[in-house]
Order: sequence, then C-alpha cells, then structure tokens
Amino acid sequence: MLILRLNKSGMPQTWISKEEAAKCYVQEKVLFELGEDKLILRGGWNRLGEQSKLELSTIIACEGKITQDMGKISLSNRYLFRRDNNTCLYCGDVFSTHQLTRDHIIPRSRGGKNGWMNSATACKRCNHAKGARTPEEANMKLLAVPFVPNIYERFFLMNRKILSDQMAFLSSHFSTKRQWLN
Repeated sequence: MLILRLNKSGMPQTWISKEEAAKCYVQEKVLFELGEDKLILRGGWNRLGEQSKLELSTIIACEGKITQDMGKISLSNRYLFRRDNNTCLYCGDVFSTHQLTRDHIIPRSRGGKNGWMNSATACKRCNHAKGARTPEEANMKLLAVPFVPNIYERFFLMNRKILSDQMAFLSSHFSTKRQWLN
C-alpha cells in the first residue's frame, strides 16, 4: 500500500511507502492530511507495557521542494491500456493486456508520431485489420478521442492499488471527457 504525497500547494508529487510517510511525520514535515482513511504503524513496547503507534493519513502534503514536472508521463503499453480501460478503441470489447496492442492512428510508416495523441488501444484482430492505414481508410471508426493524461491521471496510471480516499482525490481532477475506471 502506498501513500500519496503532495507538495505544499496540494499537487501530487509521488507515491511513497508507509515507512517513508512515517519518516515525514516524525521529522514534522507533514503540513496537512487529506482523506479519511488511516494506517496505523505499531512499534515497540515500553517498560510499562504500552506499544507505540503512529497514525498515518493515506494522502499527505509535505514540506520540501516543489517539482515543476507537471506530470509528463512516458507512453508505455501498460499506461496506454490502463488509460483506455483495456478496451479496444475500434471494436469496443474489453480484453486482457496480453490480447492488446498499441495502434498508431496515423501509422508510423506514414509519418505518424509515437505519442499519446496518436496512440489507441486495439485488440490484435482490429490492429491487424487496420494495418498501415488510417481509421478512415480502413473504414474503422475510432470510438474515443486519445488524450494526454494530466498530472492526476498520471498518478492513477502509476498505481494499481489506490485506496478509496486517494481515488476520490485524484478523480476529482480527471479530464471530464473520459470516465476512468479502476
């Protein structure tokens, strides 16, 4: 389980382990917490028989450098398939990741770029049928408009085990043109 670390302005910075989060608490670097979910870390016992414990929020904002990398995310099949909910954007069926491919909407052999806006998730059958043609030339309609994930969507794509309060925080900033599913 990972903790979502924000900067002091509330922008996501990274996913950190509960041990890294505990260090932020102990060093008094946590400025504020969001969400209602809490994790309890239990420590050692004192001579009175009391066990130490530290309560961590699953979303914390910390002191520290504010990074200016506003969420650029490298295109990979893992993130692309997750962006498109493992759905072939030509036939609309949902597939497991090993049945999917990355389709270049404008084929690379015809000058198309390898980027978010020119990439769509396609099943092997549809990608083979489309070949080195555009969707119009292949008479295949693209079911959704590709988009570049914003910083909040980036953090969704990076973590497969997102807690409910973390998902509520991130999804409140998702692009309104797409519905994202866990």
